[in-house]
Amino acid sequence: MTTRHPTLPPRPQQQIRALVVDDSAAQRQLISAVLLRMGFDVVALPDPGQALHYCMTEEGAQVQIILSDWQMPVMDGPDFCKAFRSMVRDDYVYFILMTSETDRCAKARALEAGADDFVTRPIDIAELRARLLTGRRILDMQEDLQHRNHEVKTTLDDLMRINAEMSRDLDEARKLQRAFIPDSTWRIGRSELSLQLVTSGQIGGDLVGYFPISDTEIGLYSIDVSGHGVASALLTGRLAGLFSFSSRRSNIAFLDNGRDVHSPEEVMSRLNEFMLREMDSDIYFTAVLAYVDLRSGHLTFSQAGHPHPLVRRADGSVERIGRGGPPVGLLPEAEFDCITIRLNPGDAFLAYSDGMTECTDTWGDMLEEEGLMDLLAGIPEDTEAAVASLEQAVNAHSGINDFEDDISMLLFRFGGPESARRGIAAG
Repeated sequence: MTTRHPTLPPRPQQQIRALVVDDSAAQRQLISAVLLRMGFDVVALPDPGQALHYCMTEEGAQVQIILSDWQMPVMDGPDFCKAFRSMVRDDYVYFILMTSETDRCAKARALEAGADDFVTRPIDIAELRARLLTGRRILDMQEDLQHRNHEVKTTLDDLMRINAEMSRDLDEARKLQRAFIPDSTWRIGRSELSLQLVTSGQIGGDLVGYFPISDTEIGLYSIDVSGHGVASALLTGRLAGLFSFSSRRSNIAFLDNGRDVHSPEEVMSRLNEFMLREMDSDIYFTAVLAYVDLRSGHLTFSQAGHPHPLVRRADGSVERIGRGGPPVGLLPEAEFDCITIRLNPGDAFLAYSDGMTECTDTWGDMLEEEGLMDLLAGIPEDTEAAVASLEQAVNAHSGINDFEDDISMLLFRFGGPESARRGIAAG
């Protein structure tokens, strides 16, 4: 794609064009001679009317310095200066008035009209040269500033274009990232499962999902990749592939026979080895991986630096489970453990990212684990409605604040052994 830049400012002229305006032919000749010896390109005119008309022409647009007499018929120097300043020009013109005027109020009027400097009559050639050199330095600085401004504008235009392209790419990446996540709601007999992912930016580093293990067992995972942005999102995509919903050969949880699975803590160890071996990066992630037996309600899980899962019992009480464990991808030969709990019909299991508990309100106070447990105690029975209510409550807690981190959650409600008789559809 061709990048279009704004038109460059005009290249520096070899000579600065000066316009001399004086109703005295002798004075015009004298001033012009001085200017020519100093290397200026000189145009001399007898009255302001002709000068204004000349400045509106293409040739007159090249004028950069004007020396004007103060006392002239029809229009004096200050009025000529004011009329000239009202003209629309892209560049700046240095305006010098030649005068014998000593009244401070008169000079103040001339400055208000737009004059830059004065030369006292009778003309002292040394003073005139000094005033002109000052004007030329100011014009040089003005030209340098114009070119620098152009460079800044060009750079900003390029950055805006790149940002727009990046924004479009990130929007597409977000769509792809959403495609990594299985259907947000899944019902298996009386048991049901709902997922939610809210990214703090265009793309995020959180991942939640599930995969069928057998007709009577399901795998659940919640992952939070360190950092934000493209690198984290790319890793979530890679991890989503490692927990493939549809391909057991691609799913890191399955053995080579495609039927049996590694235990959750063995899967964490395999992921840790994969991260340290394949990823030349400082990125790591926290995770919870759980297997649920849909007949007995036994839930076996491994926790790797992730927030403690919560279990809401059918009577409304909430329990914190898990022993923590190290994150994945930080320590060689890290050891992960495994815990088994029993879900009774009506019990719900919640795995979530720390974006929920670390969500702050307008006072900077976090929701924290206790606040989430209170919210979980009052959720409705339907998991989809329950996840929506939790998201709404976290939004209410944050108030006008934007989420500083991604928020993700996975809520599984055990419905009883009827699930096993109906089986699990593999999509």
